[in-house]
Amino acid sequence: MIRISTIFIAICMVLVAASLGLVLYAVAGISGTESAIVALTALTFLILYNAVSMRLRDRSDVGGQITDLSRGTADLARQVAEFGRRLATIEARIASSNSANSDRIQAVVGEINELGGLVRQLATTVSAHEDLMAGNAPLPAPAPVARQEQDASLDLMAPFEEERSAAPPPAPAPTPRPAAPAIQTQSANPVQTANGRNQTQLLATLRNAIDENRIDIFLQPMVTLPQRKVRFYEAVTRLRDERDQLVAAEEFISIAEASGLIGRIDNMVMLRCVQVLRRLMVRNKEVGVFCNVAASTLGNSTTFAQYLDFLEANRALAPSLVLEFKQSTFRNLGPAETENLAALAQRGFRFSIDHVTDLRIEPRELADRGVRFIKVPASLLLDPRQASASDIHPSDLSDLLGRFGIDLIAERIEGERAVIDLLDYDVRFGQGFLFAPPRPLRPEGSSATAAPNQAQDTQGSNGSGIPSSSATSAASAPQRVTGSAALARRI
Repeated sequence: MIRISTIFIAICMVLVAASLGLVLYAVAGISGTESAIVALTALTFLILYNAVSMRLRDRSDVGGQITDLSRGTADLARQVAEFGRRLATIEARIASSNSANSDRIQAVVGEINELGGLVRQLATTVSAHEDLMAGNAPLPAPAPVARQEQDASLDLMAPFEEERSAAPPPAPAPTPRPAAPAIQTQSANPVQTANGRNQTQLLATLRNAIDENRIDIFLQPMVTLPQRKVRFYEAVTRLRDERDQLVAAEEFISIAEASGLIGRIDNMVMLRCVQVLRRLMVRNKEVGVFCNVAASTLGNSTTFAQYLDFLEANRALAPSLVLEFKQSTFRNLGPAETENLAALAQRGFRFSIDHVTDLRIEPRELADRGVRFIKVPASLLLDPRQASASDIHPSDLSDLLGRFGIDLIAERIEGERAVIDLLDYDVRFGQGFLFAPPRPLRPEGSSATAAPNQAQDTQGSNGSGIPSSSATSAASAPQRVTGSAALARRI
């Protein structure tokens, strides 16, 4: 556009100069040479005038642009100065915060050192006291102490035990050593009676217990490590016979599966679990309950339809209700079981795997199926042979599962040394007799009663094979003595 306008102006100047020369030649009578000189002179002046005017106009435009640029540079300098001032303020605040945090850390370190000294003194005193009790005190004396510690660790269970509160039931005055065998015999009677039954008698007992609603629920807490705060409970199934003697799950689960009664048992247990969970959530919304489900229930279309309808009606509890299956169940899923498992996962229910026998685990596949917890025995995690037998070292298992949203729970923990070793493996949850045994729960309106010594029952789920109630009550106190003594020796 600029080039065309320039050509137009040049043509106009030539025409003006030529017109001036023709006028002088025709009107004034000047010769042709003189009129041509005058025309050339006029054309020269016009060209000079046009060049000067264009230069002045360009200078004014450039001056305006320089003014705008200088104004922008000034604004930029002002903003840089403002940013520098803010950066200096932030650095000053960070420096003051670091100094304050260092002072607080030093104070906390000092308090921790003081607490460490007190713990050493306490451990030494406890070790000496336990040695004196082991050498001089009567045998039944440590049992109430251990029971009190176990009751204190399950404070959330207190509202659901009615007459069985956190404190142990009133015990008679300490008796001499000969009275200990009578107590042990009384606690061992249920196990001996249960082992003495044949399958026919046990099946009849099982049918009567189902018909008369004598399927009891025991709760065992799962705690966070190392805080040991109760986070979940596992519902453990126990059967009471006609004489109110407890029958452990591992004794009747196989018979119940063979006779087709396991579906009714699972439905009763799920009903109790939902009732317990609703009562627990009144006080603590973050608590959860693990409920065991048998493989035959998952594969039976009729039983599972009833099971699914009940869970659908209680879908609001899905974030806090965890359905637990055996590892063998997940490894042998058929088309029907896979479809039913997907139906539960679509309704928001989470799954857990227990009865783990090896560490050959595929976390991606389990996470896709809705598994969010895996319970592995502490002895299996701490077994040095597992490092060579599995694809991953046990110490890395928790991090591997965590990448897929699965939490690792170490179960069957029975000593303080195991807790220390599991903390090195970054295990966040623990379960075992060290924290608390399964405790009996009496639902509202239930007439079930159980002796206090039968509360020391086996750890695990439906079908878990752990020591019986008499063995637990007899071995609970010595385990805690050994743990404290070991703590004193380590310090």
